[in-house]
Amino acid sequence: MFAEMVRPRRSRLLYYGLKESLSKLIKLDLFANSFILRFEKVSSVAAPSIFVLGSGMNLNNCLVSCLGWGIAFLFLGLVCSPAVASDPAERNIVFFITDDEGPTLGCYGDSLAATPCIDRLAKDGVVFNRAFATTASCSASRSVVMSGLHNHKNGQYGHQHHFHKFDSYHNVVSLALPRVLAKAGYRTGHIGKYHVGPEAVYRFETYLRGNARSAVEMAEKCRDFISDRSDDRPFFLYFGTSDPHRGGGIDKASKLKLKPDLFGNKPERGSYPGVEEVFYDPAKVTVPPFLSDTAETRSEIAQYYQSCARIDQGLGRLVEILKEAGVYDKTLIVFTADHGMAFAGAKTTVYQPGLRVPFVVRNPYEKQRGFVSEAMVSHIDIAPSLLDFAGGLDPDLNGPKDWVDPDKYWKEKDLFAKDNRSGGNKFRSYQGKSWLNCLSGPEVDHWDSIFASHTFHEIQMYYPMRVIQDDRYKLIWNIAYKLDYPFASDLWAASSWQAQFLKGEDAPYGLKTVGQYIHRPEFELFDMKSDPDEAYNLAGKPEFAELLKTYQGKLKAKQRQLEDPWILKWKYE
Repeated sequence: MFAEMVRPRRSRLLYYGLKESLSKLIKLDLFANSFILRFEKVSSVAAPSIFVLGSGMNLNNCLVSCLGWGIAFLFLGLVCSPAVASDPAERNIVFFITDDEGPTLGCYGDSLAATPCIDRLAKDGVVFNRAFATTASCSASRSVVMSGLHNHKNGQYGHQHHFHKFDSYHNVVSLALPRVLAKAGYRTGHIGKYHVGPEAVYRFETYLRGNARSAVEMAEKCRDFISDRSDDRPFFLYFGTSDPHRGGGIDKASKLKLKPDLFGNKPERGSYPGVEEVFYDPAKVTVPPFLSDTAETRSEIAQYYQSCARIDQGLGRLVEILKEAGVYDKTLIVFTADHGMAFAGAKTTVYQPGLRVPFVVRNPYEKQRGFVSEAMVSHIDIAPSLLDFAGGLDPDLNGPKDWVDPDKYWKEKDLFAKDNRSGGNKFRSYQGKSWLNCLSGPEVDHWDSIFASHTFHEIQMYYPMRVIQDDRYKLIWNIAYKLDYPFASDLWAASSWQAQFLKGEDAPYGLKTVGQYIHRPEFELFDMKSDPDEAYNLAGKPEFAELLKTYQGKLKAKQRQLEDPWILKWKYE
């Protein structure tokens, strides 16, 4: 019996060749007493250890055994001896995901953004102009990214941390991004925000530590991982910032009564080590249509953009490290966010400012780069796309080539036997599909419509919404529309919201009133060509009754296809 460790691919091939040779070299009756050959990791070199376990063996058998194993030991010494540093591995992956950031980047036409590093990446890559999260909720969105499944499928409906305690099904392990990439021969590393669960499902081999509010520091902490030559496998690095999420307190230096959140920025114009902070004048910022143009809003937008500028410098440092390690042109880089800006009207909603995300991809193996794609892509596409790049995606099954049966996996580990590991799902295929072919040119399409599935954010925020959107129309179904719209704790406290809420329900909030934002109709239907800001709901107008019925049918069909349990709500309540 051979107990095998996961080793670099060249060593594994030699090992399996040796295994076959030994079976011919040593007579089979010598293995009847369970000889075990095992690789052990000693420092950075694989060293062979040989254990002979036998009972009732006579001296002659022992001598023959020792002779056979001596030959094996000599051969293994040649195979596993220290080697000179190999060339950098090909087809590495960096997945860079920020926290609560809309497409407020120079490469998306935002003249206010200080994002030269991302913009340079975009000029040598692909900018996806129509990229969407499936839910504008931090933890829930990350579970979609890492599983290639909608929340109602993977089981993680909301926040993973603290008392919220949402987790994915254990059987998602068969599709989980770090797991399947490891199976495909990658070494996997994680730094920064994690925010999914269980860890046994979304497990990385290496966890790096760095201040998630300083992407520059995070990049430096990844230097050794990126430059490691002791392991000849390509690497997958998941790089998750906490910027520009709200946090760090309020700006006490502000003269406003309702003071802005710091968005992770240092108070009193402080800076993080190695970061050249970019400070914004609130009077000169641009206020997007979904927000009210007030002093409170402007002061928070200024803080938000400062936080985004810090992210850009971290990406720039990471690119420098990749170049120094000689792997920049051997590495796929994906830059995106979990969902849109942390403002009421974006985060936790299914309006465009909540779902539309930045999505920039540089594939050095593509000859044609530096273009904008209008292909419609979704966060459910990320896992299958990265696995496709790694060569591990079965195109017929739309799942891992080297798929692991999750029931057998947990049974062998004797874990979770009494838990609801699957919710009745098989977890053989992804719900998303690879966009890798979209990197070949701007003319390549992807989805003709996208689906959004939001149920929770914080545990107390039950408000299920489903969305179908195509090139022309977008339908939102507010399933629990009789409830007041719930607020995330940080958005409720936001000065940009409170400044208008305190004026009463008739006060304007962006293109709506405060009352319209809180009390929502069952259906919202928008013409995205003539009304991209989603200001005019067509659902209640008699002349659009047939159109509404058509899109209700499309939404219901998509729910049925994606096995959404909330499809039952069409029949009652």
